[in-house]
Amino acid sequence: MQMSMKRGSFPGVLAGMTDDIDSVVLAGLVAQVDGPVVTPGDEGYAAETFTWNLGFLQTPAVSVGATSAADVRAAVRFAAAQGLPVAVVATGHGPMSAADGAVLINVRRLTGCVIDGQLRTATVGAATEWQDVVEAAAREGLAPLVGSSPNVGVVGYTIGGGVSPLLGRSYGYASDHVSSVEIVTPDGVLRTAAPDEEPGLFWAVRGGKSNFGVVTSMTFDLMPVTRFYGGGIYFSAEAAPAVLAEFRRLVALDDERLTVSFAFLRLPPLPFVPEPLRGRVTAHVRVAFLGAAAEGADLVAGLRSIGEILVDACAEMPFTAFASVHNDPVDPIPAYERTALLSSFPAQAAEALVEAAGAGVDTPVLMVEVRQLGGALAHEPAVSSAISHRDAPFCLLVATAGGPGEGDLLGAPLEAILQAMKPWDHGGTLVNFQKDSDAAPDRVATAYSPDTYKRLLDAKRQYDPLDLFRVNHTLSV
Repeated sequence: MQMSMKRGSFPGVLAGMTDDIDSVVLAGLVAQVDGPVVTPGDEGYAAETFTWNLGFLQTPAVSVGATSAADVRAAVRFAAAQGLPVAVVATGHGPMSAADGAVLINVRRLTGCVIDGQLRTATVGAATEWQDVVEAAAREGLAPLVGSSPNVGVVGYTIGGGVSPLLGRSYGYASDHVSSVEIVTPDGVLRTAAPDEEPGLFWAVRGGKSNFGVVTSMTFDLMPVTRFYGGGIYFSAEAAPAVLAEFRRLVALDDERLTVSFAFLRLPPLPFVPEPLRGRVTAHVRVAFLGAAAEGADLVAGLRSIGEILVDACAEMPFTAFASVHNDPVDPIPAYERTALLSSFPAQAAEALVEAAGAGVDTPVLMVEVRQLGGALAHEPAVSSAISHRDAPFCLLVATAGGPGEGDLLGAPLEAILQAMKPWDHGGTLVNFQKDSDAAPDRVATAYSPDTYKRLLDAKRQYDPLDLFRVNHTLSV
């Protein structure tokens, strides 16, 4: 444990916030917590408030490095007693705002993964990353409903629904397969939420993000998948019209074993980028198919007949290689994103996308993706959850990188692409893809149907009447 009362090196406004906390009270928190407790100016403050997304400098009044559910309980009770909001960070991929003046609970020490091969389940800690679960499950011939990135946290992804670009169309949302969670609610109580225990909380947590407490562990189903056919095929951006036509043909097949996404990429001229893609605009098709390899090769034959292919990485591979499909960045970056759901993607939408983000367009936007949804993602699960907009067939995601705090500067070019696709806007969003511009309650509300949002507000009033958990995806109470 550590606590230092030094604050002279930190900006005055935040130092003042921390000075409002009595030193005796703060010492009482230190005595209750096994992990580090740091305040602005303390050695270790930067490390304890670090997030993968470098675009958001976290500036809490107090940061607690939780080593157990007991530490989390103590931190939540401290925040409630001081009237301070609570923010939670695990890997830090999804912050939407800085935790100014809050109590930041860093759960990165709560890791671990236990696989039950007979029950086909995994139980994970609050900050366990997907690659660890994928590798552990593979030893039992199983796979989780993983996202596109290997180092995203399992819990944060899942409580936002969790759209797997490999398994989602075959099995649904990751949150559809959660069987129980251990969660410290805003009253500082560790609860189990499951279909037959705290069912209202169980409903809200699966889709309601971190509005209802700190999930310290989670148990969910695994799927009997060991391999897939897929990967990425990269073309020059000039080939985009033909590539998009083939993309549209593939999604029209509506085969739940198949998921395809299209993306314009503007990759930097840096050594980590493969030479054929370095410093140029490319059209990238991402493919994941759960059928036989020969059938998968037949499906992508049309793509392979389109002009010059810069990189063809589509092949049969073990499920442990899932991250190679999207090749998301794994090193920390200052990332800024916008998102929308699309009601359709006709030829006119493809043309609009080329005009807004294709070859010859001068834009700082590094990635524009149209991701296929539908299939099992459109099905209601046996135990309902706070997931809405299951009818949307596509998700649009636009992203770029810049310096910390440049969200406003980069917002205009990101928004310009969303506006170009406005004629096909579904009206909803996916909460996991909401970022800084979506932090306001009215934008968070777009992730839910009116009935679901009302029910979430009711649950929020029941479990968090003081609105302690109001950082990031904020519900309006």
